[in-house]
Amino acid sequence: MTSLTHRDRQHVFEALRKGLVPERGIEAFAEGIEKQRAEVQRQLDLAAAGEGTIKFLRGGYGCGKTFMARLALLDAQAQGFATSFVVVSDNDLKFHRFDDVYRKVMGELGTAACPRGALGDILDRWIGEVERTLIAGGEDADAATFDSKVRRRLDDDLVALTGGQAPQDFVRVIQTIFDCKQRGESGEAGSLISWLTGSGNVSAGAKKIAGIKGDIGSRDALDYLRGALEIVKAAGYKGLVIVIDEAETILRMRTDSRHKSLNGIRQIADAAGSYPGLLWLVTGTPDFYDTRHGVAGLAPLHDRIQFLKQGRFASLRQAQLELTPFDATRLRSVALKLRESYPAVDPVRLETQVSTQFIDRLVAEITKGFRGDVGVVPRQFLREFVTQMDLVDEHPDYQPERDYGFKPGELTPEEQHAASGLALSMRDDEASPATVEDVW
Repeated sequence: MTSLTHRDRQHVFEALRKGLVPERGIEAFAEGIEKQRAEVQRQLDLAAAGEGTIKFLRGGYGCGKTFMARLALLDAQAQGFATSFVVVSDNDLKFHRFDDVYRKVMGELGTAACPRGALGDILDRWIGEVERTLIAGGEDADAATFDSKVRRRLDDDLVALTGGQAPQDFVRVIQTIFDCKQRGESGEAGSLISWLTGSGNVSAGAKKIAGIKGDIGSRDALDYLRGALEIVKAAGYKGLVIVIDEAETILRMRTDSRHKSLNGIRQIADAAGSYPGLLWLVTGTPDFYDTRHGVAGLAPLHDRIQFLKQGRFASLRQAQLELTPFDATRLRSVALKLRESYPAVDPVRLETQVSTQFIDRLVAEITKGFRGDVGVVPRQFLREFVTQMDLVDEHPDYQPERDYGFKPGELTPEEQHAASGLALSMRDDEASPATVEDVW
């Protein structure tokens, strides 16, 4: 992690203090996931070659699903992909409404140059590519007809790239955004870009400029995503990677919403191959994939992505990519890398006080609080470990070997479950398998 910038280091440790997965810098302390990372790279290579694909990451709590997904996005951006990270929620993202999913995907759309809300920047890059192509073909950028030729080329490219499947409103809004930009009407262009990202808060006046009514609906959202994907590629990016994180949240939804959400995932999986350059990564727990109230209860989806294992052997190339739990050795290796990069006032004192012996003790103490189960404690361990380094850095007389005592912080329901050994409860109305239906 020594190659990270000071800003990235600060971001990493600030996130770990809150028990969160950092959004950047994590590649420097990735440990024990080389094979899984290589399989995700294989999927990226497929997308870069023009394939549309989907991969499901599976693992119990603490196996690093979110970490792996974040790392995949960092790898993708470094290789020239646009990305989006969406967390399933029963509050602001109901997965059975694909207009919600589309809105979240576009709102979190990012690139290496623009971490979030990147659609406007991507549109500008696409327009710039079209202008450069026309100029290279002999067109005069100062001619009165140049803008109209750019506009016509944008339309032709969009129709050709999407096979004519882009909605008319999508094409019309793109045309109007370009016209507004050329007239210097940045406010109106910005409003229409917001509409294109799925926002429902665009004024009627802005919509009237483009000749559109209403908002993007659930049944049209996949077609809008197709158009956005082609613009991403036309702007010079290799493709688009979308993470759907914490799919197990669907299990806690009401029965009707759960059924529709599972059917939505089925439809995405079925259609994945028809979106060239798009890679979906979906993370979930074994309960989500293997129980009747999850994927196993929807036969068409389960039959397609069922996890297969021969004894202790599982292929990395099958639909589900298994992430294995942490062990003490892996936790120790991560801790050593974090200690190396910690921005300490006195690095020598930090290494002396937060010794390898203390790290080993900390692993033992925290896993003891979870009945010795190392696999469920990474979040707790990393937060506790960073706290110990903070105390050493802030207090010259603090000595972890002498002063440390294990006091578990606030646990999530999954961690409480792991610590107690009790089974998580499920409402009776969630036990029925999903019925097959087309949601969008």
